[in-house]
Amino acid sequence: MSRYLTILCIVLQCSFTLSTLQAQEKKYQISGVIVDSLTQKPGEYFTVALKKDSVVIKSAVSNEQGKFSFDGIGQGKYKIIIGSLGYRSKQLDVNLKDDLNLGKILVVSSGNELNEVSVAGSKPIIKQEPDRIIYDIQSDPESKVLSVLDMMRKVPLLSVDADDNVKLKGAGNYRILINGKPSGILTRDPKEFLKSMPAAGVQKIEVITTPPSKYESEGLAGIINIITSKKMENGYSGNVNVRNQFPGGPSGNLNFTIKQGNFGASLYGGTGVWQVDGVKITDMRNSRGTAIASSLYSLGTQKTDNQWAWGGGEFSYELDSLNLVTLEVNPYGGYNEQNLGQHFDIKDGAVSSGYDLESKTRYEWRGTDYTLNYQKGFKNKKEHLLTFSYKLFDSSEPQLNDVMFSNRLNYTGLNYKQDNTSKSKEQTAQIDYINPFKKLTIEAGVKAILRNGESNFQYLNFNEAQQIYINDPSQSNVYTNDQNIFGIYNTYTLKLKDWTFKGGARLERTDVTGNFESTNSTVKSDYYNLIPSVSLNRTLKNSQSISLGFTQRIQRPGIWDLNPFVDKSRPNFEYYGNPDLKAALSNNFEMTYSNFKKGSLNLSLTYNFANNTQQQVYEYFAAENLTRITSYNIGKNKLLGTNANFNYPITGKWNLNVSANLNYIWLEGMISGVLTKNNGVTGYANFNTSYKFEKNWKSSISINYGAPDVMLQGKSNDSYYIALSGSKDIIKDKLIFSALVANPFQKYRAYRSYNEGVNFTQERIRENPFRRVNLSMNWKFGKLKGSIKKSERSITNDDTKKSSN
Repeated sequence: MSRYLTILCIVLQCSFTLSTLQAQEKKYQISGVIVDSLTQKPGEYFTVALKKDSVVIKSAVSNEQGKFSFDGIGQGKYKIIIGSLGYRSKQLDVNLKDDLNLGKILVVSSGNELNEVSVAGSKPIIKQEPDRIIYDIQSDPESKVLSVLDMMRKVPLLSVDADDNVKLKGAGNYRILINGKPSGILTRDPKEFLKSMPAAGVQKIEVITTPPSKYESEGLAGIINIITSKKMENGYSGNVNVRNQFPGGPSGNLNFTIKQGNFGASLYGGTGVWQVDGVKITDMRNSRGTAIASSLYSLGTQKTDNQWAWGGGEFSYELDSLNLVTLEVNPYGGYNEQNLGQHFDIKDGAVSSGYDLESKTRYEWRGTDYTLNYQKGFKNKKEHLLTFSYKLFDSSEPQLNDVMFSNRLNYTGLNYKQDNTSKSKEQTAQIDYINPFKKLTIEAGVKAILRNGESNFQYLNFNEAQQIYINDPSQSNVYTNDQNIFGIYNTYTLKLKDWTFKGGARLERTDVTGNFESTNSTVKSDYYNLIPSVSLNRTLKNSQSISLGFTQRIQRPGIWDLNPFVDKSRPNFEYYGNPDLKAALSNNFEMTYSNFKKGSLNLSLTYNFANNTQQQVYEYFAAENLTRITSYNIGKNKLLGTNANFNYPITGKWNLNVSANLNYIWLEGMISGVLTKNNGVTGYANFNTSYKFEKNWKSSISINYGAPDVMLQGKSNDSYYIALSGSKDIIKDKLIFSALVANPFQKYRAYRSYNEGVNFTQERIRENPFRRVNLSMNWKFGKLKGSIKKSERSITNDDTKKSSN
């Protein structure tokens, strides 16, 4: 290990040395404030284009205060063109020799549309970059009333199925982050958190399809990054959002920012409740090709109580203009409790049996993230940075199953409980370096992640004679898992007149050790991965561009996939992890065309393939009348897909957005010695239109359709979603009231999951609440002036598989 770390340090030092030997060119900033010449109000969401030699080299959108800026500009003569629908375009000639503040720039109202710069009357919702798509949540009027999960239905490349599972390009193998960092609250059951998290507290969602080498290599389909924190500024400011969903419950979040001298702090938090009753659940299973025919049918209802809270603080102190220290503390906690009552009818040949089931399952999660960053700048240029980071993540996720039987018919199973006390600790140390030159930017870094997980699970049978629960040692165990990852990366970005090239590689070593205390046995694995990432972007005329990208991605099994705990919360069905799971490697190719001349148009073509992928497998054991579900490295996956997104300002007040994704998927794998194959079409289509009325009224209509998912042993059903919303600024830009009605024509929506094997067919139907009403109130307060520096680089652990529960 010491030899490996020595190699990492030598390579990084070589990168640093190479960087300092390159020629340097000083970069400058252009800034200004747009003001309406008649009303003297700030020019909100104006498009500002920076031209050199008749070519637009950069563009920006003014904020709520009318401010805009361009960074990293070399010396020379430029033209600045400013415009918005309803205003005359304005052109300024500048000769840049130093940082330039243009001060107030007066614009004049006009009924004519722009010729030189075509813009929308509102802030652009979607932005395309070479390796990602960015959806600006705050530019969508429905963000004041919808949850983050609902907003994800609108984000290009994302979809939400009928059971509220998020998919990226039709796949579930991705990594989800909050503010570029993993969050423990998303580890176990992310959809429950996302459906109760108000979108009002989110700034934007990034879908990173070709992650550069600075990101961990996990996530076959890519990365979803939810950005919640705003830029911190002088003075103080705050935002409070409260909402209530019927059915569901109340939720809310708040943000508060303050700056005094060189010290700044941003405090935030949120809490929510999701309570629903009467969810109808049906399970059906039939044998086939067996000597004795058997069947299972169950029908019942479930009550869910999900409560959570999260918070945190980001603290920043500028030692001087070049040295910055930041500290982040993020605690969270909550639980999900499910009470299920079902009646089972089972037939095994001529023998019939049955019982009533009362099952209570409670998942809990709690923990805290601590991150400390030290950032050193250099006098020669603003973007030249060296960052040292340390992160500590400590969490626990206990699970309790309580299963009781009554009204038995030819059934002798005992009442039982399962207690799984799991906890994990993660420490990360990281160094990042970035140095931009005239046309070339170099990034490098080293990283070490030390993870430790423990699961202490017990199975307790109810003893009728003693009226107590007694532990069954044969079904109890203590399992520990240590996963250590060491990595180094280099990335190079070359910017020419019309071309941008980005290339790099990441070398990682992974050591995994699993221990079973009761059997005194050990499972070990270690491996190296060299992960390349290459992308290029070509700027065309008339605000068009085309991008190409290739990267490899790793799917590492998470602790829940490795944990051998057997979850028996559903009798006749058992779920458990597989400690022998290995990492899988995926190859991803992508081509994207973008046009931002008026509105935006994004078209992309994707192809990826992977071997030895992790597949969830259903196996039926007729002798026990039991289905066992776990994961194996058996899959071969291929996907060919296309995505289109069109956003167009019909008028300054009326906006239209349409997006669609179409994939063809091929899957195959060996199950119990039999080659299993499946293929088919999957995807989605979204339609959204919004209109701004007089007196600060806004309305929006959203329609979503999702095609069936394709799985190795089956498929799901298709689904649709429709929502109508409206909002009113009671006090302009300060107090906003919003309301939404979703799916008014259907109270419940059925999610059907069908699976089959050589000796069985199986279907599970879950009828989730579908019709709902949301009410929301959002209040902004405070006044802002300057800005607080935040660390440009921090720790981002995105290297483990997202939970699929």
